[in-house]
Amino acid sequence: MLSRVKTEVTRITALRRVRLPAKISAVIAVGLLAGWLGMLYGGHAKTDIGPADVTFSLRPSLSGGTVIEIPPLGTLHLDSHAGPVRIDAQVTQIHPEPARKLIEDPSAVSHLTSTVGADIRHGFIVMIARAVLVGLACAAVAGFLVFRSWKRCLWSVVAAFNGMLLVGAVGALTFNPQSVAEPRFTGILVGAPQVVGDAKSIVSRFGAYRAQLAQLIGNVSRLYDVTSTLPTYEPDPTTIRVLHVSDIHLNPVAWSVIQQVTKQFSVQMVIDTGDLTDHGSSAEEKFANDISKLKVPYVFIRGNHDSADTEKSVRRQKNAVVLDNQVKDVGGLRIFGIGDPRFTPDKTTRGDDVDAREMLAIGHGAAAQMVASRDAPDVVLVHDPAEGQAFDGTAPLVLSGHMHQRSTRLLASGTRLFIQGSTGGAGMRGLEHEEPTPFEMSVLYFNRTSHRLQGWDDIRLGGLGLTSAQIERTLEHDPDRPIGPLPPVTPTPSVTATPSSSNAGRPG
Repeated sequence: MLSRVKTEVTRITALRRVRLPAKISAVIAVGLLAGWLGMLYGGHAKTDIGPADVTFSLRPSLSGGTVIEIPPLGTLHLDSHAGPVRIDAQVTQIHPEPARKLIEDPSAVSHLTSTVGADIRHGFIVMIARAVLVGLACAAVAGFLVFRSWKRCLWSVVAAFNGMLLVGAVGALTFNPQSVAEPRFTGILVGAPQVVGDAKSIVSRFGAYRAQLAQLIGNVSRLYDVTSTLPTYEPDPTTIRVLHVSDIHLNPVAWSVIQQVTKQFSVQMVIDTGDLTDHGSSAEEKFANDISKLKVPYVFIRGNHDSADTEKSVRRQKNAVVLDNQVKDVGGLRIFGIGDPRFTPDKTTRGDDVDAREMLAIGHGAAAQMVASRDAPDVVLVHDPAEGQAFDGTAPLVLSGHMHQRSTRLLASGTRLFIQGSTGGAGMRGLEHEEPTPFEMSVLYFNRTSHRLQGWDDIRLGGLGLTSAQIERTLEHDPDRPIGPLPPVTPTPSVTATPSSSNAGRPG
């Protein structure tokens, strides 16, 4: 009898040991789930910011960030923080009379600068307070309904509160105040780059962050005020604006896009890093005539799809500057350019390891000659980025193309290698893929005194039909970094840099 009692006690104790962790887990799960749903449901607030009514809300997200919706103009995306929640800010209404006063009275912008921080802080605090209160209330109700116990109801609330603290801590630790200086645009807003202010503006303190937001609100008001015509980028005398294009590949649509961007961004110079045509034939020479319509200097180097005749057709344009192993001062910048030594219109050379090694060797020879001539350019132009790597340490910036895919990186000696995508959507070959090659170009911002790159706007138009558009701003975080000396190189056999104007009989 005694042994049976001991066995029963042991069984009950074991069951309790199993059930207790399960009950605790259930209480925590109910609290977290109900608190999460309540936080999202209650996390919203409406506040007045200058002439605009703005609604703040919380949304679930894997990457966090902040999304500012300005219907019908488009959306701004800011990488403001990481975490499981995103902050949405939607401009729901612009009041005409305050907006008109803001436009007509310059002092009103200064007043907005001093008040916008408090307005945003108020809206944010109200949104967070509502999210926490509703989340805790939902956790309490769910805990009581599920467990029918006030004690477990209280523990569900504690679990929900701890979950909210964790979400808030992740957001605070990953907060990036500079994100407002590097937004991404979608919709009609891609035509209004002045929304983000000057490229040199770096947001490092809350005061500067507040001023940027004030400028953002002011420009949104202007956008609403001009219903049919978007304002252009206001010229800045301290900045040189350069449009970098490449690999147009005989696509006439590219000229209309380049003209629009040149006007919208007040571009002072266009740089083309080659492959203007597809086969370099005489029939393609007239394609270069549109260069003269741009009314700004057009700096050009040959690509491997451009012949000597292509180069001559570009030279005939009054505003064209053709570089081939030489340095010229154009638009306030000292630019060195060298044409691609190959002429391979019928062969794909991208991703060819043999070609890459040969181009690197040729680049080392050209870089050594440039250094020996004591020319110190601000920018180096090459077509193939493999050749461009050889100029590391000789100039702050190397521009190239050829790959039909935009990218950039800092080389070992401090030189930035900037590879442009295809401004012509890679021509007809761009339709060979399931998704057409996008149209890509970049507006580069240089300091007029130091001639150093300060930042750039990457412009991307989605493939055939141009159904999507995006502008993304990037700042050069160390524009005045030191550039190292040219590393020692082994002498290489000389290779001619002048292509033939004939397509026949050329090696690939």
